[in-house]
Amino acid sequence: MKIIGLDVGSKTIGVAVSDAFGWTAQGIKTIKWDENDIFSADKELQEIIDDHEIGKAVIGFPKNMNGTVGERGKASETYAKHVEDVFGIPTALWDERLSTVAAERVLLEADVSRKKRKKVIDKMAAVMILQGYLDQENQKGV
Repeated sequence: MKIIGLDVGSKTIGVAVSDAFGWTAQGIKTIKWDENDIFSADKELQEIIDDHEIGKAVIGFPKNMNGTVGERGKASETYAKHVEDVFGIPTALWDERLSTVAAERVLLEADVSRKKRKKVIDKMAAVMILQGYLDQENQKGV
C-alpha cells in the first residue's frame, strides 16, 4: 500500500508519495489551493490518489513548540477529516514542527536559489513529513 504525505498550508499543499514497500518518500508536486474552499484541491488529489493507488494519508500537524495545538494545527485536523470523508482513506497526523525549517536548510545546503526554493519547499516538507512517518512505522517492525 502506498501512502501520500501532505504539507497543508493556507495557499499550497505539498505532496509526497511513498514507494510500494513504505520505505521511501518521493516529492510529487505542490498544489495551489484556496484554504477557504476546502474542496479546491480535491480534483488534483483524487488524480494522485488514483494514479498511485494510495491507501492512507499522512498530514503534517504543526503543533506549537510547547506542544499545544494552534490555528494551523486545527486547520490540519479539519483537512484530515476532509480527506477521510472525500477520499475514503484513513489519515494520520504527523508532528511537523520543524519540517519546513529542515526542508529550507537542505535546499540552502544544496545551494538552490531562492526562486527555486520557493517552488519546491512545500513538496520537500511533504517528503520530510512522510519520511518521518515511514521511518517510525518501519522501526516498529524491527
